[in-house]
Parts: sequence; C-alpha cells; structure tokens
Amino acid sequence: MKRPPGNAPRDRQRGARKMSSEPEYRLWQVLRNRQVCGLKFRRQVWLGPYIVDFLCAEVRLVIEVDGDTHASPEAQDYDKRRTALIETEGYRVCRFGNDDVMTNIDGVAATIVAVANEPSPSHRVAAGPSLSPKGRGF
Repeated sequence: MKRPPGNAPRDRQRGARKMSSEPEYRLWQVLRNRQVCGLKFRRQVWLGPYIVDFLCAEVRLVIEVDGDTHASPEAQDYDKRRTALIETEGYRVCRFGNDDVMTNIDGVAATIVAVANEPSPSHRVAAGPSLSPKGRGF
C-alpha cells in the first residue's frame, strides 16, 4: 500500500522519521542495513491509512514499538482495530513495549528472528528462503 497522495501525508511520514522515540531509534540501529536475518526493514512506512514503525515487505512483517500512550483502553482498542486491518492485508504484527526495547534489545531481536522464520499466514505470499540469523549475533 502506498502513501496517500499530497504533501501532508509525506510531511507526516518525514516528521515521524525525524522525531523517532529513543526506543524506536535503538531498534532501528539493530534492524537497519539487513543486520537481522539479512532482511530489509524500512521505518515509518505508510501501510494503508497508517504509518507503521518498521516494515519488512519480504516476510510481510510489521514491528511496532509502543510507549505509555498505548496503555489506555481506548488506545488498546485502536491498536486492535489497526492490527486487524493490517493482518487482513497478509502482514504479521509484532508489538514491543518501550521498556522491552530499552532493557532487552537482544531478546527483542531474537523474537523478531523467530517471527520472521515462522511461515507466513498469508497464502498469497510465496515461501521464501529459510532465514538464518546474521550480523549482530542474532
């Protein structure tokens, strides 16, 4: 899915990249440059009507880093609806809390490797090569 047309969505996407939270920045340092399983991750990408934190189109995986603002019942309901829509497009969604990223980045990366190696639930995606951890010891 592409970014909506016009300058406002583009500016919103650029702003999200420039104003990354510290946990998002730290996770990006792990995911960038194909350091995890040789997978290409992009950050702050439009997926339908949403900007997702990280996206790997190759294995149809979305990674979200959630802070305290996601703790309220309203935010959790919104996240559930958002996740459901993304999953209907054949993507898997992994959510990590800010604390997990800040205190256990190796565990977060190991979880991403495990999820990336699981067969995709979407039948529309052809099975890719087996992924093995590489770089950074993951």
